[in-house]
Amino acid sequence: MSTQPLEITLDLTPKARFDIINVAAKINDQNGDLFNDYRKTICCSFHTTAGYLEQQLCAKLDYSEERLNQFIRIFQKLFPPNAGYFHDCLELRKELNESEREQESINADSHLTYMSAGLKNCVTYVNKPRTPIYFIDLDGINRHCYRNRRTTILAYNKEKIVYQGRFFIPAAKEHPINSFNLRDPRYGLFSHLTDLLDSHGIEKGRIDISLAPEERHAGLTVNEYETLLMRNDLHDAMRDPLRYLVRHGKKLLHNPASIPSKTRGYAIYDLIHLYNELMNSLVIGRSVIDRIFSYLTAPASRIFRLKREINLLISNNTETGPGRIVQGTYQSPILLQRRKADKDVRRLEITLWNFE
Repeated sequence: MSTQPLEITLDLTPKARFDIINVAAKINDQNGDLFNDYRKTICCSFHTTAGYLEQQLCAKLDYSEERLNQFIRIFQKLFPPNAGYFHDCLELRKELNESEREQESINADSHLTYMSAGLKNCVTYVNKPRTPIYFIDLDGINRHCYRNRRTTILAYNKEKIVYQGRFFIPAAKEHPINSFNLRDPRYGLFSHLTDLLDSHGIEKGRIDISLAPEERHAGLTVNEYETLLMRNDLHDAMRDPLRYLVRHGKKLLHNPASIPSKTRGYAIYDLIHLYNELMNSLVIGRSVIDRIFSYLTAPASRIFRLKREINLLISNNTETGPGRIVQGTYQSPILLQRRKADKDVRRLEITLWNFE
């Protein structure tokens, strides 16, 4: 196959706050059986509350929109809207002026659901006939207005590694549970990546950023690095997931958090009832639900389904923005840790792919 990579940018309008949109079907409606000419497709979302699930998980759910809907709603039950999140206390958001506060979304639940369900800004699919690719929006309506969403789809046949190397992030912080904004220029990561793109002349490709094999108790995500969200809401959820769910999530008892010594017992009681409710109402299968609930009694790195790798699209298309590293306005690669780093340093492995 010698077909050159083909890039399409779609503008989407969700029909509800939580919406699932089959972008593969939209592309086929507009361009015919485009994917038949290409082996792989990389999909990139420009948003922090809307993205994609990896193909492996979608395959386990039989690419069923109904099952995907049920899967996401499990995490929405764990992080319901308007549950007293710090991120939603707009009077505390000192970076916003009065006009911005009036327009700002009350959407901490969407950010937490995004991370806990394992949504990603950038995923790669192996093309298969009539296989859907779902764009999942968790915050499609803001103050009764439908949002404008954007996603880029790039189909290609060949990929080649042109660089592999390591990059070190200083992680000397007082608190073991912490987050690091890898887009912060003080770390120098993005200037380093830009230099690599210049030296290798990549026009279309992908950057893989992963934790080194020896790194433990940490994960990577792409989301909004807002202080109250990262330092308060996410911090509390990672420190003690069960206690957090009692305080903010689904409560089947009256005010169980009023008895601190029994908080964990009440949380487990709540989860048992939630488990039974889901088993009675969902059709995604016992093994999937069991796996999800095992996250809640395991370390925080599992409750949030944190990834050891994130991916960034490289494109020279002006529609995707001024830089070759494709990112939305509020997107940042974020390193999360639940224990202090060895020697106060986190080691990242960088791989650059060139698409042909």
